[in-house]
Formats: sequence, C-alpha cells, structure tokens
Amino acid sequence: MNFSALTTLSFLVLFSIDSTALAQQQEPVKAEIIKQDGGYTLFRGGKPYFIKGAGGTDYMDRLKAYGGNSIRTWTTTNGQKVLDDAQRLGLTVTMGIGVGIERHGFNYEDSAAVASQLDRIRDEVLKYKDHPALLAWGIGNELNLEYKNPKVWDAVNDIAKMIHQIDPNHLVTTMLAGINQREIDYIKEKCPALDLISVQVYGGLAAVPDQIKATGWEKAYMVTEWGPTGHWEGPQTPWKASVEETSSEKAVVYKSRYEASILKDKHCIGSYVFLWGQKQERTPTWYGLFTEAGEENEVVDVMQYLWSGKWPENRAPHLDSFRLDDKKVLDFIYLSPGKSYSATIRVTDPDMDKLTTRWELLPESTDLKTGGDREIRPKPIPGMVKNASFDKAMVTAPDQEGAYRLFIYVSDGNNNVATANIPFFVKK
Repeated sequence: MNFSALTTLSFLVLFSIDSTALAQQQEPVKAEIIKQDGGYTLFRGGKPYFIKGAGGTDYMDRLKAYGGNSIRTWTTTNGQKVLDDAQRLGLTVTMGIGVGIERHGFNYEDSAAVASQLDRIRDEVLKYKDHPALLAWGIGNELNLEYKNPKVWDAVNDIAKMIHQIDPNHLVTTMLAGINQREIDYIKEKCPALDLISVQVYGGLAAVPDQIKATGWEKAYMVTEWGPTGHWEGPQTPWKASVEETSSEKAVVYKSRYEASILKDKHCIGSYVFLWGQKQERTPTWYGLFTEAGEENEVVDVMQYLWSGKWPENRAPHLDSFRLDDKKVLDFIYLSPGKSYSATIRVTDPDMDKLTTRWELLPESTDLKTGGDREIRPKPIPGMVKNASFDKAMVTAPDQEGAYRLFIYVSDGNNNVATANIPFFVKK
C-alpha cells in the first residue's frame, strides 16, 4: 500500500472514530435515584453521583479544578453555551426553567397563561433534553415565596409530567424557599410527578435533615441554595441595617453547616452552594464567593476542602477583627457628620503573603428586593477614607445624616481576598 493510500485510510479511520465519539458525546446520560442503604443514591450513567455543585455559571473552570462537579442555573438563558461549557469541563447542569411567580404578577387562575407557559417550557425542554451535560430540570425558583394560590403546584405537576413524557433520562424537581409543612403537604398531594424536592436554606442548614424528616417527606432531596446567614436571619441595627458576617466568619459557618447536614443525611443527594460569582444583594459581598474582580474569599478555600478533601496550596487572608471608632459592628455605631474616625483591622495570611487593603464607603442600599431579585449597587462616596497604614484608615463621616457602610477588602496578591463591612449611622 502506498503512502498516499495509507494516509487516506488512516484519515478515514480517525474520522470514523471521531464521528463515533462525537455521536456518543451527544447522547443523553441517564440520571435516576435509587433507594438503598436506608437512604437514596443518585446514579448517573449507572454510577453513583453525589452532587458537589454551585449556583451560577461564572468561573466554571475553577469549580472543576477545586473538586466541584455540577452547576445550577435559574433559567435556560444561554442554555446551549452553558451546557457545552459544562460538558467541556466534565461538569453537569441542573437546568433551571423560568416559571411565572405570583409575587411578580403571574396569575395561576388564568388558564390561557398557564397553558402558554407549558407550551413555552416544552420547547425549552425539547431544545436541551439530549445534551450529555444535563443532569436535572428545576421547575421555577421559590414559587412558594409570598404566594397565596396553591394552583401553582398543579401547574408544576403538569410541567413535570410533560417533561417526563418527552425526556425520560433526567430528574425533575422544584426549588422551595425554606421548609414548610404546608408546601410539603401540597407537593405530596399535587405533585407526584416530581422525582425529588429541592430546598434553599441559609442560617438553618444544619437543621434541614430533621426538618425534612418531620414534614413526612420520604423521597430524596437536594439543597439548591445554601450559604451564609441570610440578611433576614441575623442581627439588625436600630436603623434596620442587616449585619453581615465577615468572609472569615462565613467560612466557618459554611463548613460547619455543610458537614452537619448535606454531608451526613442519606436522603440528600447533594447541593449547590450559593453564589459561585458576585452579585449585589443587600451588599456587594453578602452572597458571592468572589469579588467583582474575581478574587476568591475564604469560603472558596472551604469549598475546595469539602469537595476534594484538600485545602488549596495558597489560602485566603483571614480577618480576625474590624473596628470603627474602636467599636465592633454589634456596638451599633453612630458618628457625627464631618468628623474623622479611625478604622482598624486585624488580619493574618496563612502563607505570609504581602497584604494590601482597599476601603470603600457606600450609602446603605435602599433598593431592597426579595427572593434574590435584581438590586442596584449603591455608588461609592469618594474621598472619605484615607489609608494611615496597612491596617488602619481615617474615615470622615458624610455630612448628610443617614445610614452608611464601610467596606474593607484585604488582598494577598494571589487572587485571594478577605472582606468585611460595618454599618454605621451619621446623626447630627
């Protein structure tokens, strides 16, 4: 055989192999939940699969590198790219499906609107149901938040039945705000087509296994949002500003709550930590594990440990204390307009990296929403904070009476950061 013929044959063989591999890659991977060992196990492609996931589509490559295996979305927006990126990285996707929310004006008494929604969702499912990165469908997000009409659960069941008819390979769930006996009873009665429920819990995560059991829910579940103590759960100042944990305090509670619940409960098939990215919700730092610049806080270190059993080689700075006018956040600080006050921090770095600090003064946010709805970040007030040294600054209180927050960002030069803020009130 001459070289030309050999080359042609080799090309055809390689093309055939590549085509076969590509075809195999585009086939759906079946996911199912099997009851065993006194609990439930998720199987994907016939193999046990515990979800080590995060909510959001940012920094997916980092999630994979740190031991995560899945992401969760809230809608099918950019679904093809999200699924393709996940497949390239070896991740799976619980794909959110946008569903009408009563508090946003959707009326579940409007049969035409409900039918139209079902048709729209059918098209979305048909579009993505055979993608090999798909793991599960999530019908809506916190449909039980501030709602009154239980007919929403009839619609959820109709959606779940429709999905199972056209997609027998993937799980179907709905995401609930918290754990409430009324909603569990409704779902048990009205939503038999759901494979499992998904709960979204923050400060109370450690109690979830007992709470789920107490409701009488006997199927599997997953936790599709969990994270720091919620802004509605922790202390508030007299002027109704929620007190946020520092990034180092968050790292402690993420670890302890995960180990006490998700890691131990045999009825839980895994979780999605919130938020693998950054967003403004009460503050720019409350729920995101990253800054706007992509710096990672100490919680990311914890997640790498929880997912992989190993701490990262370079760790984030650890913030021990933050004081304004020599007062702690729970001292509920009042300042006088135009006067200057000292702000001090105590921070350490496990790797002895050189640390730099950045201060930011913001008015207290007034664009406050519920359920994670989009909020606008307050604009910084420039020129009010001047560095005196690495760990100290002088803060001039604004002239206008009102509520403010002082933020600190401590960076280690290796894309790691510690964050904290102190709310204060300027009073004449």
